[in-house]
Order: sequence, then C-alpha cells, then structure tokens
Amino acid sequence: MNDQLHQALNDQMNYEFYSSHVYLAMAAYLSGESLDGFANFFIIQAEEERFHAMKIYQFLNNRGKRATLYGMDTPVNDYSSVLEVFEHGYQHELEVTKRIYHLSDLALNDREHATIQFLKWFIDEQVEEEALFDSIIQKLKRIDKDSNAFFMLDTEFSQRSFTPPAE
Repeated sequence: MNDQLHQALNDQMNYEFYSSHVYLAMAAYLSGESLDGFANFFIIQAEEERFHAMKIYQFLNNRGKRATLYGMDTPVNDYSSVLEVFEHGYQHELEVTKRIYHLSDLALNDREHATIQFLKWFIDEQVEEEALFDSIIQKLKRIDKDSNAFFMLDTEFSQRSFTPPAE
C-alpha cells in the first residue's frame, strides 16, 4: 500500500468517526424535541459509523500501517424539523459514498487488491444507507408531523438496534 492510499484510508477512518459525531448531534436534537424513537435511529447510526471507522482501523493495522486520529469539526446541532435532520443525514451519506468511491479509485489505480476487496463491503453498505435515508425522507414528506403515522414511525425507530455484521 502506497503512502497516498494509506493517508486516504486514515482520512476516511477519521471521517467515519466524524460521521458518528454528526449522528449523535442529530440524536441530541431529536431527544431535545422529545422524539426518542427518531433519536434512537441516529444513536444506532452513530454506532454503525463507529463500527465502520474501527473496520478501517483494523484493516490498517492488519496491513502493517498506522492508524492516525485527527480532531473533528463541530457538527450541526440545530435543525428546523425531523425532515431537515434526515435530509442532512442523506447528504452526509452521499458524501461518504463519494469518499469511498475515491478510495476505491485509488486502490484500483494502484492495483491494491486487498484494499479493493476490503472496500467492496463499504460500497455495498453505502447503497443500503442511501436507500434507507431516501425511503425515510419520502415517508416524512407524505406525513404530517402531528399525524398518527409520524408517531408510529417514531415508535418503530425506538425498536431499532445495532448488531455488528458477522465477519
């Protein structure tokens, strides 16, 4: 693995940790609005992002490369609606996808086959993440904040949990 790819993987690992931070800030906003199910959705998202970061951390270590942690920017902490939170989350996931594709391009250009194989999991994960956010946004656009459907969705999200995928 060349230095450029090593640095790019470190950058992505840190971005995954930042993503966890972003989703925790969204959860805090939603908890402050007494929308605990929606908050739980983002707490679980934060756990998933930390899991992703640790996957990269382990991969770097397994390849004999050092994982380096950086400081984080302050995430957005205030929103005007649940819909805005999910739209912001969707845009964040699009950025993650763009970054993973960039990593994949670097690995392909270097014929770094172990990294290519490793990144396939992340590409598949991003397809799922984008579809999930898009689906929720479409539902939120169809329902009113004061409707039973809104509260049913909040209740549904309160049941969400994270189980790391088997390796």
